[in-house]
Amino acid sequence: MSKSITATELGKLLQEKSDLVIVDVRRKTDYEADKEVIPGAVWRDPEQVEQWRKDLPEQKQVVIYCVRGGSVSQSVSKRLSDAKINVSIIEGGLAAWKEAGGKTESK
Repeated sequence: MSKSITATELGKLLQEKSDLVIVDVRRKTDYEADKEVIPGAVWRDPEQVEQWRKDLPEQKQVVIYCVRGGSVSQSVSKRLSDAKINVSIIEGGLAAWKEAGGKTESK
């Protein structure tokens, strides 16, 4: 089972922690259709997780999200957890973040 956090909890974490790593793992087509991301987030192709997971710091908390926090986030989270990465998923994904009034930025 993946750890999850709410959009509100992420907002608090962003205010408290400067070393939080946020990764947008939406499918490429979803990202291309909407290049708005949570401030500070980097997009990574969920189909290439084995290549880019090595670049994630093991000592930092990693928060990932997809469009709605479903199968894409769950799959990536499992693979990162298996690699001993401290990872959480945003419940409801980017949609929940926006609905909660979270800011986004264009990439």
